[in-house]
Order: sequence, then structure tokens, then C-alpha cells
Amino acid sequence: MARSIERREFLGLLTAATAGAALGGCRSDDDPRRYTESDVAALASQRASELERSGKGRFGVHRYRGYRGLAELPWFELDADGTLRCVADDVPTAIDVHCHFGMSMLFAPEIDLQARTPRVRHLLDCDREDPGCDLDLDVYVNANFTPADLRDLWWGAVSQGLWGSAAAKTQTIPNLLAEMDASRVGQAVILPIAFGLPFGDDLSERWLAAIEAAGVSDRLIPGASVHPRDPERVAKLERFAAAGARVVKLHPTMQRFYPDDPDVMDVYAACERLGLVVFFHTGRAGIEPESTHRYALPRHYEEALANFPRLPFVLGHAGARDGHEALALARRHDNAWLGIHGQGVTQLDEMIRATGGERLVFGTDWPFYHLAASLAKVLIVTQGSERIRYDVLRGNAEHLTAKAHPPESQNAPLDRRATSAGFDDLSRRSLPAG
Repeated sequence: MARSIERREFLGLLTAATAGAALGGCRSDDDPRRYTESDVAALASQRASELERSGKGRFGVHRYRGYRGLAELPWFELDADGTLRCVADDVPTAIDVHCHFGMSMLFAPEIDLQARTPRVRHLLDCDREDPGCDLDLDVYVNANFTPADLRDLWWGAVSQGLWGSAAAKTQTIPNLLAEMDASRVGQAVILPIAFGLPFGDDLSERWLAAIEAAGVSDRLIPGASVHPRDPERVAKLERFAAAGARVVKLHPTMQRFYPDDPDVMDVYAACERLGLVVFFHTGRAGIEPESTHRYALPRHYEEALANFPRLPFVLGHAGARDGHEALALARRHDNAWLGIHGQGVTQLDEMIRATGGERLVFGTDWPFYHLAASLAKVLIVTQGSERIRYDVLRGNAEHLTAKAHPPESQNAPLDRRATSAGFDDLSRRSLPAG
């Protein structure tokens, strides 16, 4: 007879899963070289140096009171209802490669993803009060939130698996589209995550169906996810691709696997065969459980990039707080793209200078943050460079996705006006080695 699980033990497992440690995680790797004291020290050093240099770079100080405070910038205004809008007609209509819907798993009631609510409650909600939180655009985005904010985030993750999240109920298709319209975002890639839970872990299926039911596949591009330890992972990828998925989200931190684990190589091989882009969470954000930091160090991604040179990989958050290491990866591998969400303006500027703007793709991680928080950084950094602004906000994503399509699918490309150049053409252009 199976051992019964006491209530406290069950809740511990559940909260670990919903807060970022999937129940079906890959086997433990105790090799001390996987995560060293030097790695721990590097994260502490990054945090300290980032705070020290904030506002001292060539862009000066960029601190605002909440997301609404971005109306102080020349590209934004608050309308009569207090909605933040990008009103600059010369800003290219962006493609956001990094979005999610509100999540409900395990026992939580299913969310009505077709519902419209008066306001989006972002998971890290800088506009919860008026005036909003102190928002510094020159640090990694998570540095703007207090320990109390992060505790709320943790409890929100727990609620998504137990009783349901009030915030997640606002993170719906109509609300995302409204924020996209206000922020000049034309299209967005929707990325579910497979947590490896015993039940209620079907976000890929539900989100694909919701996009189809809403009739908005021209604007919301469906992604999918599989857990690297799921015995049915390859068969699921085939079904998701046939249903129209274009991108596969893998999250080493939440799914607890190393990207270079030999058991994950069949996932990459299937994605290459099916014409799918792999979108990785990459690097340490600094708000996840410390026990999971080891999985997302950029050096663990090297083998996947090297073994599958024809498969495009997006390194989400451009490595987060390990951004310099992720940038080095992208300069070594032509199939590595940097999703720039979260990086502060100084770090984003360094990435653009190092790459010439190539293979950098715009993303927002909605609904964690308002779309405009990421857009504002790109607009600040690319003033005076219309080509790079276009490439980062739109052009690079067009290239990335031009040949990312599931077999035997009649779905339209990500953008019907996209260039026919395709990923293969862009991937042959190496980043500057300087």
C-alpha cells in the first residue's frame, strides 16, 4: 500500500512545486563543479555592483513612480482613464516573444481566459498603489521589489495550485490584448510551463485551445512546454506542433534540470525535427529558491547550443543576473538569441554595443510586469538608432520565427508581412567577436 502523505508534507510538496520546484524534476547532480562558491559570490557581486552604478551611466537616472510614472517619458501618456499608452507613432509595432497567461494548476479552479476585467493585476504590481512603487529602469527588474512584494509573489504561486489566484484571474486574453494595443505591441508569443505535477498540469493544451477559441491566433502565437522527465515528452511535442505551437518553453529552474543533461537531448532533437524554437529561462533572477540556482547557470547551456547548431535557442532574460555569461554564449554560438526582458538600460546598452543589435529579441514576461516597463528601456537605449530599434522590437523576431513552423500545419507565419529571410539566413551572421 502506498504511504499516506500527511497534510503538512503534502502542502510542502505543493508549495515547492508551485513556487518553482517541479515535482517531476530531473535527478539530483551533486557534482560540486555544477555550483561553486565562486558562483554564489558572483551573484552577490552582480547585485552590489548594479546598485552602485545605477543612474551613473550615459543614460543618467531613470526612476519613476510605478508603471504609470513612465508617462514622464516622451513616448507615453496617461489617458483620461489613467491607462498608460505609447503614443509615439514612429515606434515600430513590437513582437513580444515572452508572455504568459494567468496560471491555475492542481486543485485551483480553471481561469476564464476569455474574461475582461477592469484592471490587470501584474504579479509584481508596481501600480497597486498610487503613487506606484519606486521603479528603477537601470537595474535588473526584480531589484525594484521589496521582500514583502516577493512574499506576495510566493503566496500567489501557491494559490495558483490550491484555491485559485485573484490576480491570475485578470491575466486573460482580452486584458493582454488591451495592454498590447496600449503599448504598440502587435503580436505576442504565449509560453506555458509544464511543471511535472501529478494532475492539473495541462497549460499547453488549455492555452492552445483558448487562443483558438478566441480567434486571435493572428496576434497571440501559441507556445507549448514539456517536462524533460515526462515519458511522453516527444509524443507531446509532436501533438503540440501539429496543433500550431511554434515555440517550446523549457525552464531549468522550475523544472529542475540541467540543460546539458543527456536525457534532455531527445527534446532538442524533436524540436529541431519539428521546426520549433526552444525558449529557455536562462540565468539566476535572484527571487527563485536558492536551491534551484545551480540549474540555470549559462555554462550549462553550452552543450545544447553546440550539439544542435541548426536549432534556434532563445536565452530568456538574456541570462538575467548572469547576463555577461549569456552574452558570451551568444557570441560563441550563432543559434543563440538573447531575450532581453528584465535587463536594465546600462546592461541592455552593453548588449547592443557588443552585438550590433543582432539576435536580440524583445520580451516582457507579462503578466509579471507591465509591457511598457520593457518597451521603455528599448526606447531609451535606441534613441538615435532607428535600425537597431526596429530590429530589437520587431525585425529580429521576424527572422527568428520565419522558419519556425510545425509540420503539416496551415497556420500563418508569425507575421504575414515578415521577411522571407528566415532563421537560417540570420544565423549565419556571427556576432562581433570584439
